[in-house]
Amino acid sequence: MCLMKSLKLSPPLALAALFIFGCQGKPAPQHIVRLATTTSVQDTGLLDILTDAFQKDGKYTLQAIAVGSGQAMQLGKTGEADILWVHSPDDEAQFVAEGYGTDRTTFLYNDFVILGPAADPAKVKGTRKAADAFNKIAAAGALFVSRADNSGTHKKELKIWDAAKVKPGKEFYIEAGQGMAGTLSIAKEKSAYILADRSTYLSMKKNIGLEIVSEGDAALINRYSLILVSPARFPKVNAAGAKAFFDFVLSKPAKEMIEKYGVAKYGRQLFFFDYAVK
Repeated sequence: MCLMKSLKLSPPLALAALFIFGCQGKPAPQHIVRLATTTSVQDTGLLDILTDAFQKDGKYTLQAIAVGSGQAMQLGKTGEADILWVHSPDDEAQFVAEGYGTDRTTFLYNDFVILGPAADPAKVKGTRKAADAFNKIAAAGALFVSRADNSGTHKKELKIWDAAKVKPGKEFYIEAGQGMAGTLSIAKEKSAYILADRSTYLSMKKNIGLEIVSEGDAALINRYSLILVSPARFPKVNAAGAKAFFDFVLSKPAKEMIEKYGVAKYGRQLFFFDYAVK
């Protein structure tokens, strides 16, 4: 089964995935490691830094595609990725329970923030609880842009709407169907509210004209996991290469790179390592 037929990706993403990962049943050369990851890891530039370091010894070449976590896990479910780097805890647990992945390790976190236009028409600014902030947005009939792409960010947003016990009117709810960067651009154009991971927001802050209106709620913690795609389920995955990247990302050198990343460029650390390394 070819990826274009097996995944519900937007045409550009499907073409990119087809080019990078090919079709199920056609394994990549053993020096190729296929990573399906989230847009925030790529959009911030962190993945580029880690990729360069991982490939330095010349043993493996990392081929990555950044999509929503839901789409990344679909790539894993068809054996078209060797390793996942995702942030959708409930879906991750189900993915492993169904036998598609192994060794799920939560190792990294940042947080989500609620952004809005400087005018803040819903008077959200300073609201601590994310659910209360969403209530104010819905009550004011203010525009809200959703990724609406089955990503970890989208799943988190839906949980907050559930906690708020309210849903925005359809005329005020824009479904982008895009990654974080694209959705932020739409929110800028529409002067709308949006849920975003802080790291991507900081990397785009100068260009989007949106401000943080709510932050700091424990419900906004954003945790990332690595998952190896099961070689028992998909014998043609590059299990050795996937494990090499898995071990590298969880290593002390990678930890140091992750914790330093963003300080010089964005003025603060973007991701926080949450895994004990020796």
